[in-house]
Amino acid sequence: MQAKLLEILNAISNVIWGLPTIILLVGTGIYLTIRLRGLQFRALGHSLYLALVKRKEEGAEGDISHFQALMTALAATVGTGNIAGVATAIAAGGPGAMFWMWITGLFGMATKYGEAVLAVRYRETDVKGNMCGGPMYYISKGLGLKWLGILFAIFASISAFGIGNIVQSNSVASAVTANFPIIKSWMTGLVMFIATTLVLLGGIKNIGKAAAVIVPFMIIFYSLGALIIIVLNIKYIPDVFVLIISKAFSPTAAAGGFAGAMVRDAIRYGVSRGIFSNESGLGSAPIAAAAAQTKNPVDQALVSMTQTFIDTIVVCSMTGFVILCTGVWTNGQTGAELSTTAFNAALPGKIGGYIVAVGLIFFAYSTILGWSYYGEKAIEYLFGYKIVMPYRVIYCIMVFVGAVISKVELVWTFADIMNGLMALPNLIGLLALSGIIVSETRQHYYKR
Repeated sequence: MQAKLLEILNAISNVIWGLPTIILLVGTGIYLTIRLRGLQFRALGHSLYLALVKRKEEGAEGDISHFQALMTALAATVGTGNIAGVATAIAAGGPGAMFWMWITGLFGMATKYGEAVLAVRYRETDVKGNMCGGPMYYISKGLGLKWLGILFAIFASISAFGIGNIVQSNSVASAVTANFPIIKSWMTGLVMFIATTLVLLGGIKNIGKAAAVIVPFMIIFYSLGALIIIVLNIKYIPDVFVLIISKAFSPTAAAGGFAGAMVRDAIRYGVSRGIFSNESGLGSAPIAAAAAQTKNPVDQALVSMTQTFIDTIVVCSMTGFVILCTGVWTNGQTGAELSTTAFNAALPGKIGGYIVAVGLIFFAYSTILGWSYYGEKAIEYLFGYKIVMPYRVIYCIMVFVGAVISKVELVWTFADIMNGLMALPNLIGLLALSGIIVSETRQHYYKR
């Protein structure tokens, strides 16, 4: 029965995450890039300054700083996709998949920018004075389609418990048990339950503060480990770039355990894994952007678009370079196993494996924190503020449940479907309200 249900859900997931959806996601990024005249390329330096140097606006309305909003969004997106997803893309699509992942990231920055502009533009405050925003608000208020906003909120709230919670805590428990057999899954689950509860019961301000500490540490820790390997293999990096670019437009022959890949495989897996990693167009990140202390929508949008740059162009590239420069990508492995093999091949003992394991643990835990806020705001939109505290309690309990259950395939696949369905109403909102995005940009950016 379970196997049959999983088969049905996988078939549905393949349809939802099929070529039309991928084209729509990437196409929206290209369309916004054209309408915004390549803003993400011209304003990247200023965006990074706002995000990492200036970090906050004094006297602005909002719950958390620019930096904390960015870190909360990064907490949710920098996850297992940056380690396992990149490896899967290369294992299935060849080295050329990295190029298409970059393309997804570069155009996805425009999508992320547009989402944040609308999130701040149409945000409102709840009965406790907290900021509320995201696709459900700009679809409902901007387009007047409340039913479509409700659909988005339903999909997002379900995804939060699946992809944002159960499968993440299960990944942490599995990684800990694999590297430290003496630690049982229930022990890991209990620690995560306590750690999550201490953060979540304080709301977005606590989440923002926690993310501002955890996210920079985990990104620097993982990237530094990858950078050491890249430096040790620096002579191979030019060849890696040539391999990535050439195989983006030509088939990759079978070699070792690698079965070979056509150009369409490179495009398919590079784009799909890139979108899975940075979530541009899915509508999750603008929920965090709406909470930022900002005087106008554009400043926070500029900060928000750096999320996709950091996630895909920086962190995903680190994983990809390690896998390719160590030459293990042809051994037939995939996912986190391939990433672990690549790190172990370049560093003595099991140091590489520990770097990947610690990275996975922190990436997954931070995703739990980030998605908790997305789910909370979706639930609040549907049922009002009274549901927030019961939601937080249940969410924390499910972190423990996710760590101790043995099989999460059904949960993962069903949540993956909900995650994909989130994109449809969000993209409708982005495209229909693109004129608002452009006008806000002209008012607050081009007239400076």
